[in-house]
Amino acid sequence: MDTSKSSKLFAEAQKHLPGGVNSPVRAFKSVGRDPLYIKRAKGAHIFDVDGNEFVDYIGSWGPMILGHAHERVVEAIRETAIHGTSFGASCEKEIDLAKLIKKFVPSVEIVRMVNSGTEATMSAMRLARGFTGKNKIIKFEGCYHGHGDSFLIKAGSGVATLGLPDSPGVTQSTANDTLNARYNDIESVCRLIRQNIGEIAAVFIEPVGGNMGCVAADKEFLQKLRDICTSEKILLVFDEVMTGFRLAKGGAQEIYSITPDLTTFGKIIGGGLPVGAYGGRGDIMRMIAPSGAVYQAGTLSGNPLAMTAGFETLSIIEETPNFYARLEEKSAYLADGISDAARKLNLNYNLNRVGSMLTLFFTDQSVVDFDTAKLSDTKKFADYFNQMLESGIYLPPSQFEAWFVSIAHTKSDLDKTINATYEALQSSLS
Repeated sequence: MDTSKSSKLFAEAQKHLPGGVNSPVRAFKSVGRDPLYIKRAKGAHIFDVDGNEFVDYIGSWGPMILGHAHERVVEAIRETAIHGTSFGASCEKEIDLAKLIKKFVPSVEIVRMVNSGTEATMSAMRLARGFTGKNKIIKFEGCYHGHGDSFLIKAGSGVATLGLPDSPGVTQSTANDTLNARYNDIESVCRLIRQNIGEIAAVFIEPVGGNMGCVAADKEFLQKLRDICTSEKILLVFDEVMTGFRLAKGGAQEIYSITPDLTTFGKIIGGGLPVGAYGGRGDIMRMIAPSGAVYQAGTLSGNPLAMTAGFETLSIIEETPNFYARLEEKSAYLADGISDAARKLNLNYNLNRVGSMLTLFFTDQSVVDFDTAKLSDTKKFADYFNQMLESGIYLPPSQFEAWFVSIAHTKSDLDKTINATYEALQSSLS
């Protein structure tokens, strides 16, 4: 496979951008090759500047649940752009999208639009502190809530991929207010609460982790977490930036039947454009300016292009019969095929899947938290990634990121992926 044009562009980019990229995992450092430069995408396929075609399981890291360049979404964006791309003022589509989010996610009584998932979680954290009058937060090792200072402590995702320690630039005082619990371990949460009585404003969690690979929270664990937060007057915040509208209409909270106090969103609600949102109980959300004293603002918040793309995406999901059942069927077919390939070769790899999110872990240990995810053989993953890329399959270039299946993936795409996996795993035995 010729990727010389991509390599040439990467060499040029390194003169102008930190590490040659604008987001760390794009650098492909952990898989030992230059990144690809993508020229276009359609459906479940992407095409690089060298003319190579790939079946895509990144999907812009989750938003492209309909597949790339869906005709209806593209047309809606085009029609909106004709009338202006940004007003710095209110537009009607903000209301339309807010109403649709509330319809899909009953726990959201009021929602505030922002520009990214990171901005959503940072804003939700400030709101939780303002509402409770307490300063500390609990997060979980391996959960990534964006690059806000308070969240860059044992954060999984690109931090784990690049082998970085807790980020320089995060002050000790900030780090002191961030308490880390172990995912799926309720006693680790109880211990932190006992040690910090009356000081904890909120618990942040990805109800299905996607940034240590796909790792599902146990239902009993989440329910106990909900009960403890209620009894201790701590806000429970579900980070559904990744899982929102992907696992079900109502996200992971619908699957688990557990209601958080606040929820953060991103990715799918922008239909591929930059967007984020946070929402929840009305009494909490009314503390945000201008109705309350907790300040948060953004020039591009509620941008008409992003609101249109998100509204159109969610509308298509709502109007498509059996959308999530069909997505589940495709995802299960892929996961079963990959698992069968490993079994035929007598390999004890682990595959985790929740809905249309999955990860093949290169370890024979069950992966239930960040510690068990880190047992994965990252060298084997890198070899697998590169062989899959050569076979025309584009996977996340990190053991610690989830794959995403879209409604646009065909049986042919899935079979190609399964067959390529068998060949890649077989070659690892030689």
